[in-house]
Formats: sequence, structure tokens, C-alpha cells
Amino acid sequence: MDLEALQQQCLDCRKCPLCETRQHVVFGMGVPDAEVLFVGEGPGASEDAEGLPFVGRSGKLLDSYLMAVGLDRQTNIYIANIVKCRPPQNRDPLPEETAACKPWLREQFRLLRPKIVVCLGRVAAQQMIDPGFSVTREHGVFIEKGGVLFMATLHPAALLRAPANKAQVFGDFLALRDKINEICTHTTL
Repeated sequence: MDLEALQQQCLDCRKCPLCETRQHVVFGMGVPDAEVLFVGEGPGASEDAEGLPFVGRSGKLLDSYLMAVGLDRQTNIYIANIVKCRPPQNRDPLPEETAACKPWLREQFRLLRPKIVVCLGRVAAQQMIDPGFSVTREHGVFIEKGGVLFMATLHPAALLRAPANKAQVFGDFLALRDKINEICTHTTL
């Protein structure tokens, strides 16, 4: 199975109640041989409307950070979410919703085989790195798990609410660029 076949299966998912309120499944996007995987918590209103991850205001901010370090969702990374359907009012995904979606993300991870995973925000970091992870205290730190490096940074939506944190997140992206140059074999910046 490849990412395209997996996406086709995911589009029909009805494993949790989020399928009742979604407009679109937001599977993910990027290149199928990405060495760097970005993971957010779940789609927002713009993402639900378009069926693509990080396309609203926070996505535009994310794209500016990506561009600043030579990354682009069309050429050298992949972006996904913990849950593939929008939680109502952008609330945190419930444990049963996360559990229902986890096999989709796990299979995306297996197919991509990333060398680096960047968790965007608290929810993604607590799901993928450690349940007690504090993104405000531990952002920008690389943690090795099973031969893959994980790093978390503040979610772009959080930066829109607290722009004073933009400089420290830019520092996280500079550290990411350096790590990519150190360990990735075909991600050109």
C-alpha cells in the first residue's frame, strides 16, 4: 500500500463521531519520500472546508517559517494531523477520537519512514513524544525514539494569539534546519 491508497481508505472512515460533523477528511499532504514529517493536532475550519492541512491563517504562518529554512510542503516535507477530522469548535481531540485515528497516522508514519518528526503544539507532542511533554518548556529539543528524532514547537495558531513567541519558534526552525543538514540524505534546503 502507498500513501494514495491509504488516503482513499481514510476518506471513508467512520470510526468515531467526528465523521458526522466533518466536511472533509484532512488526510495530509506532501511528498511521499519526505524525511521530515510535521504533525499537528487536527484540522480547523479552513482545513475542514478545503480538505488540506494547515491552509488557514496558521498555515500561512507555518509556510513562512518553512520557507525561511528551505522547506516546502510541495517539495520536501509531509504534513499530517493526529486526528483527520475537525473536532467541533476546534476543541482538543477526545481520547476515543485520537484512538480511532491513530492507525491512520501510524500507517502514514510507516509508509513515510521519516528521520525527523516535528510536533506542532501540545496535543501532538503529548501524543507522539510523551504524555507529560510541555511544549512551552521543551520546544526545540530533539528526542530520539526508535531511531527517529522528535522535536516539538509551538503551534502556529498559538503564535497568532501570542506573537511575542515567534522569535523562539524561529529558533526551533533554525535548529531543525541544522538537524536536517546533519542527518537527512535527500532533503535539500
